[in-house]
Amino acid sequence: MQTQKILILGNGGREYAIGLALSQDTRVEELYFAPGNGATWLLGKNITYNDNHELVQICKQLRITLVVVGPEEPLTKGVSDVLRENGIRVFGPSARAAQLEGSKAFMKDFATRHNIPTARYIKSSDFEEIRAFITTLTPPIVLKADGLCAGKGVIITQDSQEALEYATKMLSGELFGEAGKVLVVEEYLDGFELSVFALSDGKSCLVLNPAQDHKRLLDNDEGPNTGGMGAYTPTPMCDSALFEEIRREIMQRAIDGMARDDMPFCGVLFGGIMVVRREGRLVPYLLEFNVRFGDPECEVLLPSLETPLLDLLCAEDLGGLAVRFKPNYSVGVVLASQAYPYGKSTSQRIFIDSFDDALGHIAFAGVELSEEFAGLDSKASVALGGSLSFSEIQNGALLASGGRVLVCVGIGANLVQARENAYKIAQSIRFEGMQYRKDIAMRGIRFLDSQDSQAR
Repeated sequence: MQTQKILILGNGGREYAIGLALSQDTRVEELYFAPGNGATWLLGKNITYNDNHELVQICKQLRITLVVVGPEEPLTKGVSDVLRENGIRVFGPSARAAQLEGSKAFMKDFATRHNIPTARYIKSSDFEEIRAFITTLTPPIVLKADGLCAGKGVIITQDSQEALEYATKMLSGELFGEAGKVLVVEEYLDGFELSVFALSDGKSCLVLNPAQDHKRLLDNDEGPNTGGMGAYTPTPMCDSALFEEIRREIMQRAIDGMARDDMPFCGVLFGGIMVVRREGRLVPYLLEFNVRFGDPECEVLLPSLETPLLDLLCAEDLGGLAVRFKPNYSVGVVLASQAYPYGKSTSQRIFIDSFDDALGHIAFAGVELSEEFAGLDSKASVALGGSLSFSEIQNGALLASGGRVLVCVGIGANLVQARENAYKIAQSIRFEGMQYRKDIAMRGIRFLDSQDSQAR
């Protein structure tokens, strides 16, 4: 493979994690982020663009050989189509294929049409039709805004009256704006969730190790839903038989279905899976599809790869590849700002004490450079790496400016060790108003403990 000049679209922890993995590959000659964040210049160079036309011109000027699209919004708006039309290689699905995330109604109809197991549902913008369907459901009841809501368009209500009240607010636009004016109402599935990612070339798919996300803000899965407060991989709650069923009955069926519908899926497909016990066995159901790496799952999945990420992103025929994983565990703990997820917090200076690199690393997300270093971004070297040392970053050069500020990624030979390492990194970091969950990966650890008890 020739050396690569790569541009990563996005500005979060997911994009930082992708950049970190690629920056360690000697075949990556130059690395760019658009727009990136206050720490991505440690890995490459941040650039800005105004529209897809300008992005194409920048790619040609910089001789970019691969564009990796991180977030969902540019995918649903067709950035991959524009790049491909101009001869630029891109990792990310077309706008038509991105409807799997762009419209929950489209996704549910697609799943039903292709016999992918999913919860009973209705899609509608008619209140009376919604009301009639709600009366057939046993609470809790799930309401989903049809359009994109940055991962926050799902409400789980505890009774029919509450469901009707939220449905009224969503249909009126009071909640989620235009995205909520068409609703998907679903039956509630009671089980445990898995995050499963499949890389696809439009025909074949390589499924990565299963992960578990932690959506609720507070310990013990309490508080409001967030974009994710932590994740770990692999999860012992998914054995080989369950994994194979998910791969075959959900992920590969989706790739096959997209090809049959003449919108082949090329990129990474995320399956949010609910595993329910039915008639004495575990049965996986599809909750949602996303058309990009999840966040914070991406931050723990990529360090577990033994196969170089670049090989996977550039492969034209994934059917000829076998993805390999390191024999370890990864746990990611999100450090969030004080007002998250309710509102925006005042920017706060971040301080990081030195920690042993063997513990793991930090994936930076909602951060910006403090005023005294604000000019550095534009001066950063075009080659990999900026001109400040990481020790200077540790001493307050970064500000916590977003909701989810960073992810502490612990690596260990077992799940307990990886979790301990992640929290050791978290304890080395401080900024005003910092909050994080204290129970990330505990569900997996308790599962392992119960298995040991049964074995004894």
